[in-house]
Amino acid sequence: MRINQPVSGREYPYPSGASLVSTTDLQGRITYCNPAFIEVSGYSRDELLGQPHNLIRHPDMPAEAFRDLWATIASGQPWSGVVVNRRKDGDHYWVLANVTPLVEDGRVAGYMSVRTCPDRASVDAAVQLYARMRAEAQGGRLAHRLCQGEVQRAGTAARWRQRLRIDL
Repeated sequence: MRINQPVSGREYPYPSGASLVSTTDLQGRITYCNPAFIEVSGYSRDELLGQPHNLIRHPDMPAEAFRDLWATIASGQPWSGVVVNRRKDGDHYWVLANVTPLVEDGRVAGYMSVRTCPDRASVDAAVQLYARMRAEAQGGRLAHRLCQGEVQRAGTAARWRQRLRIDL
């Protein structure tokens, strides 16, 4: 997993009403980014195009989130979740990311991400969840997993509860 450093601890204010849009190829290399994405990322257009999208990955994001994101979109399904990204200068910004496969001639040809400003309660919940998930990963035992962007408890008992909830 890419670990982008340094981080400043400063939050960059998300521009009011903006949508950050980018597209990638199947390997996650940026093929398009709109002006709002360029501005918020702190990189120039030339620094972004052709680079892996994880260039903006913040080290506080748990690996589990990206495992789930890639598993979901690779299966042809859209994924949504609250994500913290790292700017070029080390500051961070929070987004509600909506990632969807781009289909051409019946085949997935790339991915598009449209990001908007999440509400503060969602950010606060994500901060707590991601800290817990990182601690679990360090301890070698994930008690929380993501499935298509939804938090689930790991383990046999949790799987049974999930099956019963679906069946009911």
